Amino acid sequence: MTQKPYAAHWDIQDLVIQLRQLREQSLAQRQRLHQPPKLPSRKQLSQIIDQLAAALFPNRLGVPGLTDEGVDYFVGHTLETALSHLHKQLALELNFVAEEQGRQLDANGEASVMVASFAARLPEVRILLDTDIQAAYEGDPAARSPDEVLVCYPGIVAILHHRLAHILYQAGAPLVARMIAEIAHSSTGIDIHPGASIGESFFIDHGTGVVIGETAIIGRNVRLYQAVTLGAKRFDKDDNGMLVKGNARHPIVEDNVVIYAGATILGRIVIGQGSTIGGNVWLTHSVPANSHISQAQSSG
Repeated sequence: MTQKPYAAHWDIQDLVIQLRQLREQSLAQRQRLHQPPKLPSRKQLSQIIDQLAAALFPNRLGVPGLTDEGVDYFVGHTLETALSHLHKQLALELNFVAEEQGRQLDANGEASVMVASFAARLPEVRILLDTDIQAAYEGDPAARSPDEVLVCYPGIVAILHHRLAHILYQAGAPLVARMIAEIAHSSTGIDIHPGASIGESFFIDHGTGVVIGETAIIGRNVRLYQAVTLGAKRFDKDDNGMLVKGNARHPIVEDNVVIYAGATILGRIVIGQGSTIGGNVWLTHSVPANSHISQAQSSG
């Protein structure tokens, strides 16, 4: 007797019907009369960031065997490809948002303006990343060279993604920016919201479990270790019980601060410049410049 294939027991046809009904209910609940525009592609954005990284650091992150004569051609071709694909992804976000808000716009035109502004800031990103790489090299005795830092350190992967995502967040593409941030989060375990403002010479040592919230402000020459959280203490709600969006709710970390592993710093507080926050500290109040906070001093 011939046995039935396993698929015959899974009732695929019924599942398809049920899933279609759920999609239609979801669309009806959101008062959509047609399918929404497509969202940006995480896969495409991952490729775009890889291409931008290669254009910023062609001799280390580009293709093998580049000659001095061929570097500029490679950078130009790679940028042209990456920026063209980025334009498409930004247009998808703009179309999606416009449909959600019930308005018309020239998504391609607006995306072109965004990409031009973004591209103009790429030299600025390269300068900042050079300071981040140098800070990691100088701050970690295990680092043998800046090149090792660039190609090996998860903190550099995370901050490279963040530097690019932050520009797009500022330009009005928060969805694309957040997707780029989550690509880095998935590969490094470091969660930096693209809205966070981070100064030059930023170093995350080891990195796993670091969380930096949307409205955090980090100054120059700041060093974080693994499992540090710069988070919110509370979440305000409006009269309807909905969370209030956009409030400044994350810490301000001033210049030359070191925060050791496992520290949790919550709320819109200020960590004064030159301070050291010890491991596993739970801190919810501001501290003045040049403070040295240990577990026994952190309550309050």
